[in-house]
Amino acid sequence: MSLVLHNFFRSSASVRVRAALNLKGLAYEHVSYVLRDRQHQSKGFLALNPQGLVPALQLEDGSVLGQSLAIIEYLDETHPEPPLLPSDLLDRAWVRSLAHAIACDIHPVNNLRVLQYLGGELGADEQSVGAWFRYWVDQGFPPLEKQLAGDVRRSQFCYGDAPGLADLCLFAQVANNRRFDVDMSRYPVLQNIYDNCLQLPAFVDALPENHPHAG
Repeated sequence: MSLVLHNFFRSSASVRVRAALNLKGLAYEHVSYVLRDRQHQSKGFLALNPQGLVPALQLEDGSVLGQSLAIIEYLDETHPEPPLLPSDLLDRAWVRSLAHAIACDIHPVNNLRVLQYLGGELGADEQSVGAWFRYWVDQGFPPLEKQLAGDVRRSQFCYGDAPGLADLCLFAQVANNRRFDVDMSRYPVLQNIYDNCLQLPAFVDALPENHPHAG
């Protein structure tokens, strides 16, 4: 059995894992879910991942991993080349802090189930939902911009000249920002890192519009 990625083409957490698999050179099969149709709440998927969230990575032995950051770190530990985290413990913690600032602070309040709740249960119109999304990005991106702008460890990517865990999270977030007209001119460092990611096929292939089941 090959690796199977249960994912949604537009899910930024799924984008992170797709890019990580690509960077590691790992082949995998896609199983896609339409989140707006609640396909991820089906009995079949809940049997695989009781959290009912994508992505979930089904391993060769049938084991299933949930949560994108846990999946990415598992891939890094089992397939250490190219590394997604630095070898130095302090630098590893710093890279994780950048990744978590996006994956744990920005993304959870802007994911689809939150936006659907705003538009459905709370009656927010499309303009208000977009304003909500932009507000939380604009709360989280300024400190990231400041951190990266002033740190000598940053180069082409968040840490050095090769992409890692923080870049996977940043890339997925900026890709998602495009749908909500986030003004990235305020974040030239973050935009530059995103643009550098776009020079690598591993990231381009992971974009929502390049997913085999996009649309």
